Amino acid sequence: MTTEVGNVPERGAALAVDKPAGPTSHDIVTWARRSVGVRRIGHTGTLDPFASGLLILLIGPATRLSEYVSGLPKVYSARALLGVSTDTDDARGQAVETGSSRRMPARAEVEEELSRFLGQIQQVPPQFSAKKIDGEPMYKKARRGEVVDLAPVDVEISRIQVTEFNPPEVTFEVACSGGTYIRALARDLGERLGVGAHLTGLRRLSVGNITVEHAMPGGDLREGYVPTPAQWLDPVEAVGHLRAVRVPGESARRFRYGESVSLPEADLEAGPPIAVLDDMGLVGIGEVRDERLAPRKVLVGLPAS
Repeated sequence: MTTEVGNVPERGAALAVDKPAGPTSHDIVTWARRSVGVRRIGHTGTLDPFASGLLILLIGPATRLSEYVSGLPKVYSARALLGVSTDTDDARGQAVETGSSRRMPARAEVEEELSRFLGQIQQVPPQFSAKKIDGEPMYKKARRGEVVDLAPVDVEISRIQVTEFNPPEVTFEVACSGGTYIRALARDLGERLGVGAHLTGLRRLSVGNITVEHAMPGGDLREGYVPTPAQWLDPVEAVGHLRAVRVPGESARRFRYGESVSLPEADLEAGPPIAVLDDMGLVGIGEVRDERLAPRKVLVGLPAS
């Protein structure tokens, strides 16, 4: 791949960032824009300011892939304080209820209640959340003292287990579908145990197949360090969960210009989106229409600086 702006690959890139606790997800984007010198940068899933861990940024043309990354399964390490509920379901809020009248539950009780979250469940979003009601984020309504009767949403918990138990604190790891509120899990755990609870710490460990272990420290972006070529993730990695089809040069060129192409040797069936590759990497995202590969998103290269 050639580089057109700074050292950003021509078709854009993904960047795994280890967000520190404190700044907002938008702060990380602002730091990246300043460091990289590219305005077109976005993240693929908000982390609350108090949370840390993996935040995936998409840069340049790769920002078009956001919808295929934001909903990926995620893994978190979460810490909850048993015995106190708050109005925000986390440590930033005001205490609204305590469970001091009931004894602190044993580890086995906590593990049993956590296991009940496994599978497809319905979850009521927190009142303080970015979920929009009538075009306005819930947290703005909550700050004004408005309480909205929120409908439960379907989420899936594929794994949840206690990793540390130091009463009244419990740390658990959870693998879940995109859109799951970990604060709501802590809240609901406290309700099931009859003692109340709220989230006191949260760290995102992975998004899809991308993990936090080799992510660029967010503080490096704040200090102005530019990601090295080795730190960029090819856009193909960001959509590695999709089926991939490689197309020859002329077909790839036509696909990038918005044309449907025929691939007689490929087993094309209507279904989920397809990652379309040429010899240079990801061309875009396609779908099968009338037995031809039609473009849904194409990656147009960065302009030369």
